[in-house]
Amino acid sequence: MHSAPAEVIPEPESPIDPGTRPEQPRDDESRPRKLRGWLIGIGVAIVVLLPIILALVTRTRSTGPGNQSVQSTLIAPGQVLRLKGITEAVQARAILAPLLAGQSVPTLTIIHLTAAGTRVKQGDLLVEFDRQAQMRDFVDKQADYAKLVDQVLGEQAKENSARAKDETELKTAEDNLRKTEFEMQKTEIVSRIDAEKNQENLDEAKATYDQLRETFDLKRKAAQAAIRILEIQRDRTQQTMLHARANADLMQIRSPLDGVVVLNTIWKQGTMGEVQEGDQIRPGVPFMQVVNPAAMQVRVMANQQDFPSLQVGQTAKVRLDAYPDLVFPAKLEQLAPIGEGGDFSSKLRSFVVVVSITGNDPKLMPDLSAAVDVDVTKQSAGSNTTQGSGS
Repeated sequence: MHSAPAEVIPEPESPIDPGTRPEQPRDDESRPRKLRGWLIGIGVAIVVLLPIILALVTRTRSTGPGNQSVQSTLIAPGQVLRLKGITEAVQARAILAPLLAGQSVPTLTIIHLTAAGTRVKQGDLLVEFDRQAQMRDFVDKQADYAKLVDQVLGEQAKENSARAKDETELKTAEDNLRKTEFEMQKTEIVSRIDAEKNQENLDEAKATYDQLRETFDLKRKAAQAAIRILEIQRDRTQQTMLHARANADLMQIRSPLDGVVVLNTIWKQGTMGEVQEGDQIRPGVPFMQVVNPAAMQVRVMANQQDFPSLQVGQTAKVRLDAYPDLVFPAKLEQLAPIGEGGDFSSKLRSFVVVVSITGNDPKLMPDLSAAVDVDVTKQSAGSNTTQGSGS
């Protein structure tokens, strides 16, 4: 007999506590670790890239607008080299505020000024400063000089009168001495009392003559010393008077050559600007120029890489930044034999190059920025020929 299969009764599941949930994996602890890793990576990247960024910024600044004076551009390799510079006159004179002799004046006031751009000839009045103080000083010293001249003349007249009087007294004493000496020859025929009187008269006359003779020389030396003191005072006052007149003449400045008046920009009364009538400037400050626009030139700076391709006599063209349509033919006149150190490194050198401009124009004035295109084709061709002959 087959027995019936046993019936399996499942065990009742244990009740689940509603407040208890199955544990799940938590990533709260892994997130800070990932964030810390990202921050460390960013910091390392910044440290690595910072020197590269600084190098790029420095290179950008070194070729920026601030260094246009030494910036050059090779427009066509081996043909034209562009240099930047400033125009200037070949013949120019700087006009300085006068330095007064023997006076300490803090400022000078302009009462007359020739306008900028005015054409002047040699000897024309350019500027006049207030010279009332100098003229007043000159008049005072002139009065003192005239007074001392009168004193010298008065002392000389007194000395002449005293000399004549002393000479008369000396002559009288000499005659009296001769008379007493003649009376002494009668000693043998006169009484003893008269002989003694004659001897006393002779001694007295001789002493008087000797005293007058000695005092005569002393009086002359004393009078000459007094006159000499007055003459020294007179001459010193005269020199002071001449200095005052020279200072007054310096207050008027005239043009040293034919040319055009150019006013410089200077520091005045807390601002930068050109001088005007009524302004006060310090002595020795160059506030004006007189330039001859018939001959102009451009002073440029060439770096050490482009300098070997330049030589005296090369042709060039000058273009003014303010007037792009004006083009002037030019030629290299001077090349500096010694270079100047750069601002960023002493190993980088720049050389001064002077380019003369052919022709002139009313717009061509000093202190204008200009571009100089130098034709270096001949130089390149010459260097290639030299290399070919050497090989």
